[in-house]
Amino acid sequence: MIVCDTGPLYAAADSSDAHHDECSDLVNGLPRPLVVPISVVVETSYLIEHRLGPAAEARFLAQLVGGDFQVEQLSPDDLRRAAVLVDQYADLPLGAVDASVVAVAERLGATEIATLDRRHFSIVRAAHVGAFRLLP
Repeated sequence: MIVCDTGPLYAAADSSDAHHDECSDLVNGLPRPLVVPISVVVETSYLIEHRLGPAAEARFLAQLVGGDFQVEQLSPDDLRRAAVLVDQYADLPLGAVDASVVAVAERLGATEIATLDRRHFSIVRAAHVGAFRLLP
C-alpha cells in the first residue's frame, strides 16, 4: 500500500513540471489502489486549478473516481495525530497536509509514500516504521 502526497499528483497533471514523466509513470504504474488522503485531494485540486485551470482540475477529480485511487477520509484520530506531528516538527515546519499523510500511513500500516518532498518525509519518523520508503 502506498500513500500519496500532493507533489506526484500535481507533477503528473502538469506536463511542464520537471518531474512530470517520472511522476506520471509512478502514478499510472503503481499497484492499485493508490491511497490519497482527502487533504491531498484538496491541496492538489487547488494547485491544479490555480496553475493549470478548471479543465485540468476536472480531469484530476474525474481520475480519482476511476477506481485507481482510494480517497481516504481523515478520522478524528488522524487529525489528533496530525496535530501532534505538526507540533513535534514545528521547526520544519511540517504542515497539516504532510502530517495527515503520515497519520493516514500510520493508521493503514503503510511504509511507502509517493512524494517529491524529501525534506519533510525523510525526517519525520512514524510510529510504526523507522523511516518511510519514498517514491519515486
